[in-house]
Amino acid sequence: MTTPLALKVNGNAVSVQVEPRTLLVQLLRETLRLTGTHVGCDTGQCGACTVHLDGRAVKSCTMLAVQAAGCEITTIEGVAAPSGDLHPMQAAFKEHHGLQCGFCTPGMVMNAIDLARSKADLSEAEVRGGLDGNLCRCTGYQNIVKAVLAGAAAMRS
Repeated sequence: MTTPLALKVNGNAVSVQVEPRTLLVQLLRETLRLTGTHVGCDTGQCGACTVHLDGRAVKSCTMLAVQAAGCEITTIEGVAAPSGDLHPMQAAFKEHHGLQCGFCTPGMVMNAIDLARSKADLSEAEVRGGLDGNLCRCTGYQNIVKAVLAGAAAMRS
């Protein structure tokens, strides 16, 4: 048994049939082939699957695809400009070496964009607290925090 689902993904209207138990991350990766959204823990603890749902960061492994009906989803593939220019947060992660293996990076960037939009002037402590649900095994977070602060400043200007 499948259910019709209509939503917007990265600015494009999408209509698909999904099984009611399909997770949003499965829809994005397996059906729509947007593999920048990663599956890390399947329990919502690592943040590798973070996407924006109507502009707010959510962990896509913790919600059913049908819960996103009528919503607008933005994945890491949808944050860069149509010209291909990186989003200011993506550019900051690159410039400040906020990534190593890259597995956590899409979720970190998506969460960081939401964090930067939520407050005009972030402190280091607020960035660290805001990224609490995103795990990285490579960097030690120092450069990620620098990247988020720089990306937030670039988003303001």
